[in-house]
Amino acid sequence: MPVALSRKDLLLLVVLTVLWGVNWPVMKAGVREFPPLGFRALCMAGGAVLLALMARAQGHSLRVEREHWRELALLGLTNMVGWYVLAIWGVKLLSSGRAAILGYTMPVWTALIGWLLYRDRLDARTGLGVLAACAAVGLLLAGELGTLSGRPLGALLMLGAAFTWAIGTQLMRRRTVPGSLVVLTFWMMLMGLATCSAISLTLERDQWTRWPNTVEWAAILYNVFLVFGVSQLLWFRLATILPPVASSLSVMLIPVVGLFSGMALLGERPTWHDWAALGCVLVSIGSVLMPARKVAASTA
Repeated sequence: MPVALSRKDLLLLVVLTVLWGVNWPVMKAGVREFPPLGFRALCMAGGAVLLALMARAQGHSLRVEREHWRELALLGLTNMVGWYVLAIWGVKLLSSGRAAILGYTMPVWTALIGWLLYRDRLDARTGLGVLAACAAVGLLLAGELGTLSGRPLGALLMLGAAFTWAIGTQLMRRRTVPGSLVVLTFWMMLMGLATCSAISLTLERDQWTRWPNTVEWAAILYNVFLVFGVSQLLWFRLATILPPVASSLSVMLIPVVGLFSGMALLGERPTWHDWAALGCVLVSIGSVLMPARKVAASTA
């Protein structure tokens, strides 16, 4: 359904869109010559330390009661482990812009999961948003079918990441774990760190031949401070205060930012598919974020 965001939340949405969008080419630069799960583990290690310091500065305890451990594990597996592990492999195999586009099929999966599992109803405007999001993805993939046909694993990984994230979005809206989002994110981050480290030690040990170079360290620091320290917390705030489909559609501009920032940083150029997709994305966002026209109350 259409939702209303305060000016503060709209500003936070803009910040989230820019920071997360630019991060797609940043990640691509970070994993181009560096093992992807090792890169992700270094980012999450720094992010976990930062979040712990933030929680301490805000006076929060990191303790989570045992009765909430199962739910916390499900939130971590879907919002952090599945999404970040599969997505970083996908970025390694695909161009940054196209990886972002596939990752942001998430609103479609969110709507379908809500309809099938939670019996959510889709009104006309939300349905329009989902269809517009599908059209945007289709347009952008149309110009890249040749590329994707040579990288089917990367495409499947990104679609899997999007599906996992969609489940996490539904769970996040319905969470009952009490406490601060900083504390919740900290524990989910530790789950992601443990998983990425274990996989990297198992599959990438032979690739650990050097420390990150300057570009890779810059990408790591960007992720630690701006993605995990800022963007991830902003996203969880949106996912908590908005209905799942509305929150997922509200960030549909992120892959467009990722696409065009990738063009600026990596030398790609937009095609008509890109501009048409941008229009579809704007329709998708507007369908859930623009205020509905008020009906004048009848007078007695």
